[in-house]
Amino acid sequence: MFDYRRVVLTKLATIGPRYLPFADVASDTVPLSRLLRLSLFQVTVGMALVLMVGTLNRVMIVELSVPASLVGTMLALPIIFAPFRALIGFKSDVHKSALGLRRLPYIWKGTLYQFGGFAIMPFALLVLSGYGEAFDAPRWIGYSSAGLSFLLVGAGVHMVQTVGLALATDLVDEPDQPKVVGLMYVMLLVGMVVSALIYGALLDSYTPGRLIQVIQGTAVVTVALNFLAMWKQEARNRSRAKAMETAPDIAFRDAWAELMQTAGMPRLLVIIALGTFGFGMADVLLEPYGGEALGLSVASTTKLTALLAGGTLAGFAIASRVLGAGGQTSVTSLGGALIGIPGFAAIIFSAYGGGTPAFLVGTLMIGLGAGLFGHSTLTATMRAAPKDKVGLALGAWGSVQATAAGIGMALAGWARDLIGALPSGANGISVETPYNVVFSFEMALLVLAVLLIVPRAGRGDLSRAAPASASSQSNTVEAP
Repeated sequence: MFDYRRVVLTKLATIGPRYLPFADVASDTVPLSRLLRLSLFQVTVGMALVLMVGTLNRVMIVELSVPASLVGTMLALPIIFAPFRALIGFKSDVHKSALGLRRLPYIWKGTLYQFGGFAIMPFALLVLSGYGEAFDAPRWIGYSSAGLSFLLVGAGVHMVQTVGLALATDLVDEPDQPKVVGLMYVMLLVGMVVSALIYGALLDSYTPGRLIQVIQGTAVVTVALNFLAMWKQEARNRSRAKAMETAPDIAFRDAWAELMQTAGMPRLLVIIALGTFGFGMADVLLEPYGGEALGLSVASTTKLTALLAGGTLAGFAIASRVLGAGGQTSVTSLGGALIGIPGFAAIIFSAYGGGTPAFLVGTLMIGLGAGLFGHSTLTATMRAAPKDKVGLALGAWGSVQATAAGIGMALAGWARDLIGALPSGANGISVETPYNVVFSFEMALLVLAVLLIVPRAGRGDLSRAAPASASSQSNTVEAP
C-alpha cells in the first residue's frame, strides 16, 4: 500500500536544505529544527532593528517632528556597546559556571535589556507625541527616555546576537561553523521582512496609541521567542564545569593581540568598516526620504524595510551558492560593493524623474549588494578565527560592523539636518538635496572599499588558501 504520509514528510524534509541557504549544515545530532529554533533569537533582533531603524525613525522625524540629527544620535547610542561585542564574545568563550554553561547566561541578560528598553519606549513616545495626559510633560523627558530605551534595546541586541551566534557555532563541527552563522543571518533577514510586513499592516492607520501597542507586543514576543530559542540548547555538563574551574585565566588583551596577528585581519576589518559605512548610512534616511521627497505613507515606508531585507536575503542566498561552488569571497564582496553604487544612483535619480519605481529598484539593489558583501566578509572572518576563539572573532566582526553602522547613522542624521538648515526656495536647496548628498557620500565609501578589494579579486580568496567549497575553511586570512 502506498504510504502518502511518508512521501509528504520526505518532501518536507528536503525543502529546507534545497531552498534555505546554509540549511545543509544540519545533521543527525543537530537537526535543522533545532537550528531553526535557536535562530529565533535572530528573529527578535530583526524585530528590534525594523522597529527602531525603520518605523520609529520615520515616525519620530516626520510625525513627531523630532530633528533627524537627534533621531540619528538616538539610533547611534547602541554603538556605545558595539566595541564591547568582542569582549562579550570573549567572556562567553571563557565563562566559568558551576553548571557548565557558557552562552545562555549572556543571552538571557541581553533579553532582559531588550525587554527593559521596550518597556520604557512607549512612555517616551507618549511625551514626544503629547498624547493623552502626557500633553504638558516637558519635551526633554521624552528625549532622554527615548534615548535610554534605545540604549537598552541596543545593548540587548548586541549581547544576544554575539553570544547567540557563538552558541550556534558550538553546536556544529568546525568546518560547518561559517555555514551555521550564515543560516542565523538568513533568519535575521527573514525576521526583518516578516516583522516589517506585520508592522506595516498594524500601522496602516497610524495613531500614537496603536504604535504604543505595537511596541508593547514586541516586548512580550521578544522574551517568548528568546526563551524558546534557548530551551535545551546548552545542556548542563559537570565535566565541562570542572574543566572550567581548572582552566587558566586568559586576558582579553592577549587574546585580541593574537587575533590581530592573523595575516590580513586588520585590513579585512577596514574593508568591513568601509562597506558597512557605505551601505549603513542610508538606513536612517531611506524611510524619511520616501516620506518627504516622494510622499509615501507610514505603512508604505515601513514595508520598504521588507524590500531592503528581502534584497539582502537574496544576496546571502546568491553568495551561498557561489561560495559553495568554489567561488572566491574577494569576488563576491567586490560584486556586492559594485551593485550598491548604482543602487544609490537610482535612489538619487528617483527625486529627479525616476519616481517611486527607481526608488524601489535602488533600495532592492542596496539590499542585494549588502547581502553579498556581508556574507563574504563574515565568511572570511570565520575562517580567520582560531579554534578556541570563535566568539572573539564573531565579536570582532560584529564590533566593527555595528560601530560603523551606528556612527554612519548618526552622521547621516546630522548631515541631513545641517544641510537642510540652509536657505531653501527658488535659489536654495530642495527637500531631497540633504538626503542625496549623504547617498553620494555612501557611493564614495563603496568606491574606496572596491579599491581595497580589487588587487585581490580574481587572484584568490580572501583567505590564504581558497577553499574548494564553502564547507572547507582555512584558519588564516590574507590581505585582500
